[in-house]
Amino acid sequence: MTQVWIVLALAFAAANLPFLLERRLLVLPAGKGGKNAGWHLLELVLLYFVVGGIAWLVEKNLGPVQRQNWEFYATTGCLFLVFAFPGFIYRFLWRHKGAA
Repeated sequence: MTQVWIVLALAFAAANLPFLLERRLLVLPAGKGGKNAGWHLLELVLLYFVVGGIAWLVEKNLGPVQRQNWEFYATTGCLFLVFAFPGFIYRFLWRHKGAA
C-alpha cells in the first residue's frame, strides 16, 4: 500500500515540475524568451508516460500486471492534469513580486 502513495506523490511532483522549472525538458536552458505553453504541455505529456512507466514497474513487482483499456488512460491523464493545477496557477495566474 505504501508503494501506491509513493507513486501518487511522485505523480504530483512530476505534474508540477514543468511549471516550476524554467528549463526545457528539465535540462536544457530555456533561452531568452523562456518556455512557452507548448513546452509546458510537451513536458507534462512526457512526464505522464515516465510516471506511468514507474507505476507499471511497481505493479509488476507486486504481482501480475492487469491489462488496461482506454478508460484507464483517460482517467489517469485527467488525474495528472488535476495534479498539475497548482503548478499551472503558480506559473500563469499568480501575481509575482515585481510584475506589473
